[in-house]
Amino acid sequence: MKWRPILIASLICAALAVIALWVIHSRQVGDWLQVHTGTINESGPYYGFWSGFGSDLEEFGILGAIGAGIYQLIKKYNCHEPGCWRVGQYQAAGGQFLLCHRHHPDYRGRKPTHELIERLHREHLERQAAIHGKLDDIHQHLPAKPSAAQSAGNHQTDQPINDASRSASPVST
Repeated sequence: MKWRPILIASLICAALAVIALWVIHSRQVGDWLQVHTGTINESGPYYGFWSGFGSDLEEFGILGAIGAGIYQLIKKYNCHEPGCWRVGQYQAAGGQFLLCHRHHPDYRGRKPTHELIERLHREHLERQAAIHGKLDDIHQHLPAKPSAAQSAGNHQTDQPINDASRSASPVST
């Protein structure tokens, strides 16, 4: 049974019931709205609105901005599958994507089990060992070349220090 069509149909029925009650009792609902929003002419036109409910409009804007900021922070951690609102907890494609357990290709729609985590960890360690083994082989096959600093030598230490040149310096002591 699909719950989405049932939920949508029940929400539509509830909205129609509220509208019908509003139309049937429009005078009472209208008076209630006028009193609670402050639009009844108290000491001047709309004085009650701007002193009461209308003064809260700025607060609604501030709350909206805070809500938008929180959404942007949370959106950063959402699953990267388009249209998915779940939190992306699992890395895919070498860390380029964060995916939820339903969209991660290794998990196939199920939450990761202990056995799956162990298998993926073993495979990761084997790949890392293979990479390091290849790097070690390449390093061993390279011919030993002297570094550029060793072949050029240190020119400051190659020349002996001459006491005569030190005493002939223009700076007097």
